[in-house]
Amino acid sequence: MLWILRFSGFFSAAMVMVVLSPSFQSFPPAVATRSSRLDGGLQLPADATALGSPERFSFRRASAFRNADECSSVDASILGGTSVCDPNLVHVAITLDLEYLRGSIAAVHSILQHSNCPESIFFHFLVSETRLETLVRSTFPQLKFKVYYFDPEIVQDLISTSVRQALEQPLNYARNYLADLLEPCVSRVIYLDSDLVVVDDISKLWSTSLGSRTIGAPEYCHANFAKYFTEGFWSNSRLAGAFAGRTPCYFNTGVMVIDLNKWRRVGYTKRIERWMEIQKRDRIYELGSLPPFLLVFAGHVAPIEHRWNQHGLGGDNVRGSCRDLHPGPVSLLHWSGSGKPWLRLDSRQACPLDSLWAPYDLYGHPP
Repeated sequence: MLWILRFSGFFSAAMVMVVLSPSFQSFPPAVATRSSRLDGGLQLPADATALGSPERFSFRRASAFRNADECSSVDASILGGTSVCDPNLVHVAITLDLEYLRGSIAAVHSILQHSNCPESIFFHFLVSETRLETLVRSTFPQLKFKVYYFDPEIVQDLISTSVRQALEQPLNYARNYLADLLEPCVSRVIYLDSDLVVVDDISKLWSTSLGSRTIGAPEYCHANFAKYFTEGFWSNSRLAGAFAGRTPCYFNTGVMVIDLNKWRRVGYTKRIERWMEIQKRDRIYELGSLPPFLLVFAGHVAPIEHRWNQHGLGGDNVRGSCRDLHPGPVSLLHWSGSGKPWLRLDSRQACPLDSLWAPYDLYGHPP
């Protein structure tokens, strides 16, 4: 019976590969802006020399990408360089972390391959390791990007233990501070996790209407929402009352469209921090950076099509426990969970759908 399930999985992966096969495109050179942090200047942490070295990574240079015909009018306007404040840009924020760097590079690669106008995309890289800018520029020499140093000390005292140690990393919480880190002129951003690939034109996600909402994300209202919080939370009417008057649904914070102007105006960062302080005192959840977002936004999220977050593909690293795609179209494949495709591929214990991540992997020297 197991071999039938495995064959079915491989067959579905093969069929999706036919549909999602990337079309390589090229785009003209652009200027990468200098690194920055909250106070405007890049500052090395005191223990920078103790951090892992990015020099141990070797990535192939990405192929050039060809613009669609409708982008030709943009070329002339970018010859002198592009400001981060250009209103025609699509803004994408991704963390760069040594543990997930291979995934982040693949995510960027996939976005560029499937974008009709890759020169219109501006990447905002959030880092706690300050030596990654050169690596990014050598891998994507034409990329528009800026690197923002996120000081782990900002959240160190707010982080509580989680079910997985990986969920306790300070950089997981950098998304909470996008409205402070990014320039005030950046009014909207797409936040993406490092363990995904985009197989559609990201401008479609960018153009999603948020209406009166601050964030947009695919919602999953069939999920058991109660499981994301402890019994102690639900038995405390004062805490559980946070959801009064709204119908909360689970959403995955690895894919979000965020209206930064509304975020700044309301002060959502402080609201998230207050729930993290309560967590430190009362232990109301077990899942890292996700529950504070649910507490603040669940029930007030602009729904986005599920095609933009086919999540849960990571499942776990137990051999034979591979996940399949959810029913429906696919624009983004997300290996949320403990099993990452690059680790499973390297260990030769890959799941069928990991083959859909592999074409975007730039790690190592060319064969």
